[in-house]
Amino acid sequence: MPSLTLRLYLDPTGRLGPGKVELLEQIAATGSISAAARAMEMSYKRAWDLVEEMKDMFGKPLVAAKTGGKHGGGAELTPVGEDVVRRFRDMERAVHAAAAPYVEALQAEADAK
Repeated sequence: MPSLTLRLYLDPTGRLGPGKVELLEQIAATGSISAAARAMEMSYKRAWDLVEEMKDMFGKPLVAAKTGGKHGGGAELTPVGEDVVRRFRDMERAVHAAAAPYVEALQAEADAK
């Protein structure tokens, strides 16, 4: 089954792709950068570095510290972080829909060999 991956190059060093967006989604779901990192089988440092990279890329934090709760704080997406996830996933759906006939045609060519 062919697959198509979307990666957006925002500047020479800023890239946004499905991995970073999944990290944001995991942070939103778990309320924690460390829990999100564990869910994605990456180190906390790697997750933190990616969150910082996205902050630099957009010039605003995408993740904010959350205070209180039974176990102390945690993390949550900022409105910018929520927008980034929503817009990336919307763009991903649009790209996949637009590319589907071409991907199917290429797969048919590959199957015909």
